[in-house]
Amino acid sequence: MNKSSISKLRNSITKKTILKIVLYNILVFAVFELIFDVLFNNQIAELISRLNRDLYIYLISRKPLIIVLSAIFIFIIVSYIIIKNSNKYIESIITSVDKIIKKPEEEIVMPSNLALISNQLNNIRADLISNKNAAIEAETKKNDLIMYMAHDLKTPLTSIIGYLTLLNDEKNLPEQMREKYLDIALKKSYRVEELINQFFDITRYNLKAMPITKQQIDLTFLIEQLIEDLYPLFQEKKLRCVFNKVGSIYYMGDGDKLARAFGNLLKNAINYSYENTEIEITAMEYEEKINIIFKNKGDKIPEYKLEKIFERFYRGDEARASNSGGAGLGLAITKEIIELHNGKISVKNDNEYIEFLVELTK
Repeated sequence: MNKSSISKLRNSITKKTILKIVLYNILVFAVFELIFDVLFNNQIAELISRLNRDLYIYLISRKPLIIVLSAIFIFIIVSYIIIKNSNKYIESIITSVDKIIKKPEEEIVMPSNLALISNQLNNIRADLISNKNAAIEAETKKNDLIMYMAHDLKTPLTSIIGYLTLLNDEKNLPEQMREKYLDIALKKSYRVEELINQFFDITRYNLKAMPITKQQIDLTFLIEQLIEDLYPLFQEKKLRCVFNKVGSIYYMGDGDKLARAFGNLLKNAINYSYENTEIEITAMEYEEKINIIFKNKGDKIPEYKLEKIFERFYRGDEARASNSGGAGLGLAITKEIIELHNGKISVKNDNEYIEFLVELTK
């Protein structure tokens, strides 16, 4: 509930309370005056006169004073009753707020004239539940991430230590075996470096705080360079990469960040493609936008995973293959980079084909 709504509600309650006090007092006093006049201007007055002449004379002579005192008494009683009823609203609000804190799962129900507050408190309650669930989910993801990172770091480190121990202990190893062990240890070291870099991304990477340096770039050339850089990974999984393009496509953007975004999409396609299949990249230029499609053949992604695929720390590969698995940050970073360029990214999965569509507005 914003300050404007609170102010309006407070003013409304105050006006209604004052209006009730005035109207009820006028009504009650009018009834009292009517009864008083009836008592002293008809047969009842005569009856009182017969019973106690002195009392009758006293009441008649003090009529203005009696009326004033009665008016004050009536005003106090009526005001007290109305204010007490108004306080019930405040008590209801306090009780409801306390209920939100202690039992947020229960819906807030208040009197009909407090419907505005009731709706606002239920909205706060829903936000509280949502934030609580989000915090629990974030904590779970963080704990899972730490566990996964520890597991993924342990595997290559164990190999590195093992092979270096062999090299240290076996002084008479054949040169060919020595080179083989060194090569394996080096590859595992690169894997450790990659995982550590991912960890730094998680702890320090804040795209929204980073400036975008835009300049004219050739997107087709940028993608060709990425394909060339990742050639060893294509070879390792016996993959072919086909780039469908029509000449150069120029775009005003941050080349380094876009290279990272497209690189993440390519690595994702490599990691989750069947061996001996083809990764297809298509770049199309229109009058007002540029579309780039990354398509690969792999296991079908369930719908519930597609909805979360761009979330930070989310991983679709529940088996967590340590040789290719990341920290679940790549696609989230890609989405943020594309959105920083006022573009958008989407994914669809038809049978075994996974397709990411990047739309950049010129």
